[in-house]
Amino acid sequence: MTATLELEAQKQAMRAKARANRRAVPTDVREEAALAVARMDLSMLHAEPGVLGVYYPVRSEFDCLPLAIRLADEGWRLALPVIVAGAPLEFHEWEFGAPVATGPFGIPQPVDGQVTSPSALMVPLLAFDRRCYRLGYGAGFYDRTLAALRRQNPIVAIGLAFEGQEVPEVPVCSYDERLDWILTPSEAIGAEEKA
Repeated sequence: MTATLELEAQKQAMRAKARANRRAVPTDVREEAALAVARMDLSMLHAEPGVLGVYYPVRSEFDCLPLAIRLADEGWRLALPVIVAGAPLEFHEWEFGAPVATGPFGIPQPVDGQVTSPSALMVPLLAFDRRCYRLGYGAGFYDRTLAALRRQNPIVAIGLAFEGQEVPEVPVCSYDERLDWILTPSEAIGAEEKA
């Protein structure tokens, strides 16, 4: 087995536990966590409001919508991802209340909205480590998307998580993109200088 296949096997084993762990977070804790993150200092965005790529939370994902509401009130334009098979995600402009349709994997995506390129991106995850690597779902959409966006312009990529999603170390392959920040209800974790 090659090193990459071994790492992918480790990730797959970690995903089942991480999903169960995230699902076990009680509803009231979820709601409090989303509000706590929405009140955090966001100086890491380093920019005038631009386009913020958000996700529409499904299943047990951390709810980024209170944070998105705050940032929209501060002048950020929102965009939701649209899945394009085998390609980076496309982001379409979206406002609260605008219609969404169920896309691949049951993920809500905009019915309308012009294609845009975000300057900051909120990213869902199953697990994370202190180096700001995330364990995703295994399809590679966010890794391809971050790689493509970073080739075009600087972008701040922020993962949102419950404290209990932290693991000692996420297995990392050469194509895994590190996030710039992880926000939990209790802290903002910045990527270390070393990988």
